Amino acid sequence: MIHFEGIHKSYSAAGRETVALHLLDLTIEAGEVFGIVGHSGAGKSTLLRLINGLETPSGGRLTVDGQRLDTLDGAGLRTLRRRVGMIFQHFNLLSAKTVLDNIAFPLRLAGVSKSQAHARAQELLVRVGLEAHRDKYPAQLSGGQKQRVGVARALATEPKILLCDEATSALDPQTTASVLQLLDGINRELGLTIVLITHEMDVVRRVCDRVAVLDAGHLVESGPVTDVFLHPQHPTTRRFVAESEDDDGAQHDDIAHVEGRLLRLTFTGDATWQPLLGRVARETGIDYTILSGRIDRIKRLPYGQLTLAVTGDRVDEAARSFAAAGVHVQALPR
Repeated sequence: MIHFEGIHKSYSAAGRETVALHLLDLTIEAGEVFGIVGHSGAGKSTLLRLINGLETPSGGRLTVDGQRLDTLDGAGLRTLRRRVGMIFQHFNLLSAKTVLDNIAFPLRLAGVSKSQAHARAQELLVRVGLEAHRDKYPAQLSGGQKQRVGVARALATEPKILLCDEATSALDPQTTASVLQLLDGINRELGLTIVLITHEMDVVRRVCDRVAVLDAGHLVESGPVTDVFLHPQHPTTRRFVAESEDDDGAQHDDIAHVEGRLLRLTFTGDATWQPLLGRVARETGIDYTILSGRIDRIKRLPYGQLTLAVTGDRVDEAARSFAAAGVHVQALPR
C-alpha cells in the first residue's frame, strides 16, 4: 500500500540544512496496522506528511496505493488525499459545529449534498458509539468522545489508509485502551491500512502488526511487533521497550547481590499458560528467583517474559528444556 524507496527529506532555513529523514526504505502492506515509533524530532510527523502529500521528498521514490506521488498534479493529490484519512492528537474539531456536522464536514468540502453527508455521518456515529451525541458541540464532550468524533470524521470519505498522529497521547490510559480497541475493530472490519505514529511502545503492542523505530531521522529497526517488542536489537528500541514495561535501571542495581546465572525466558502463544517453570525445576533440580516478569498480549497473541536468577549444577540442561518447549531463552550479563 505504501512504499518508501531511498526517501530523503531535508529542510533549509537561515542558510542551514536540517535532515529530517535519511535514505528511508520501508514498505507498509495493505490491511495492516503499522506503528512508527520515535522520540520528538525523530522524523515521525515528516514521514506521515509525506504519505498524504503535504510534504514532498527531497529525494527517493514514494508510492501510495499504486501511485508515484511525484507524478501527481494538484488535482491528483486532492484525489489521493480523499483516500487517506487523518486522526490528530488534539482532535482538531470545529467548535462552532455539532458532532454530526464535524463528521460531515469533509464530505461537504468534497461537494456531497448536505442530506447525503448527514446520512453518512449518522452511520459513522453508530460505528463509533456516539449516536446519542449527534447534536452536541465539542466543548460538551470528553476527550475520548472527541477522539471518536475524529475517527468518524476520518472515515467519512471511505479512505483506504488511516493516518494516526499521536492519536492517544492526550488521553488517559482507560480512554486510550477504548480508542485503540475501536481502531483495531475498524482495521479488522473494513480492512483499512492504518499507520500509527507514537512515542509509546505500549500503544504499538496493543494494536500494531508491524513496527518501525526511528531515531534522528534514521530507520534503526523494523519488523513484526512480536520480534521487535520481545527481542529488541537497537539501543533505542530497547529503551522504548524498557519504558513501556517500567523496566528501569534500579532493577539491575538490585540484582547485583543475587546468586546464579541470569536468564530471560520469553513465552508466546500456548506456552504462556503452561506450567513449564515448575516442571523443568523438578526435572533438573535447579533453584530460581524471579527478578521480574510480565504476562500480557501483543495484539491478540498472549506472551510472558520472566527474568530469573538460576542456581544449580544443571542450568544448561534446564535452558535446553525450556528451548525444547518453544520458549526463547536469553542469557543476560551481570
